[in-house]
Amino acid sequence: MDHSHETPIAIPATAPLSSKIVTLAAVIIPFLGLLAAIVSLWGWACGWGALVLLIVMYLLTGFGITVGFHRLFTHQSFETNRVVKFIFGILGSMAVQGSLLKWVALHRLHHQHSDEEHDPHSPAHHGDGILGVLKGLWHAQIGWLFKKDPPDLLRYVKDLRKSAMLRTVSALFPVWVAVGLLVPTLLGWFIMGGWQGAFLGLVWGGLARIFLVHHVTWSINSVCHLWGQQPYPVADQSRNNFIVGVLALGEGWHNNHHAFPTSARHGLRWWQVDMSYYLIRTLAFLRLAWNVKQPKLQLLTVSSR
Repeated sequence: MDHSHETPIAIPATAPLSSKIVTLAAVIIPFLGLLAAIVSLWGWACGWGALVLLIVMYLLTGFGITVGFHRLFTHQSFETNRVVKFIFGILGSMAVQGSLLKWVALHRLHHQHSDEEHDPHSPAHHGDGILGVLKGLWHAQIGWLFKKDPPDLLRYVKDLRKSAMLRTVSALFPVWVAVGLLVPTLLGWFIMGGWQGAFLGLVWGGLARIFLVHHVTWSINSVCHLWGQQPYPVADQSRNNFIVGVLALGEGWHNNHHAFPTSARHGLRWWQVDMSYYLIRTLAFLRLAWNVKQPKLQLLTVSSR
């Protein structure tokens, strides 16, 4: 549902300082660990070839989630042809965050009940204090994946289920996961040479990339509902977070998104880097995307905080 024209309501209370400290640590420490691994392994278990594979596969599968699963399939922020839909369906599946139909259904459920009891991955409602914050972070980052699916979940994707192609892409999710591991393995073989190169391709372009994409994506569920700015009044705790905004290819401008959920553009100010929107504009320039949705100019003038 597009909330762009609804009457503004009160913003929930700001998260306490303890929550901000914990969430800041949650988004930074894993990246420091990954950087430490790259530095310590450089020259024998990591090199330029492996780093390039990590970055390229991160961008491909990251855009598969942000542009494909999220802005195209969930919110229908723009239109495109069947070939582009098919490609984004595969790339998003290669991110290993669940099948296309299930991912979209859960995200639409999230928007319907954002930060309420039935929100599938909200960090709220897990108790007070540091322990409550930690429980909420764990649930929003990964704990929700182990919960039973809500009943009749597929009713949220009746529109997508009408497409035989999208149903097929979703059903073949395990195949696309295997492809997402096989591609960097083969590229590692050709780029870095032999079985060692193939192994490094699998580790960095496959496994490490999955970890990175997962952590960044799920930081939107947790960090961006606890720490950041709320320039637009919404009914939940969604926030804009600069760090996540950059790392998550524009998805971290989360308050903007919840204020204007059908907008293809999440970074609404010139300084809010939104790589996913830049890609959509590129597709539009190439006439591979059209009807790209954006908020009306007067709606962007809501007073900032």
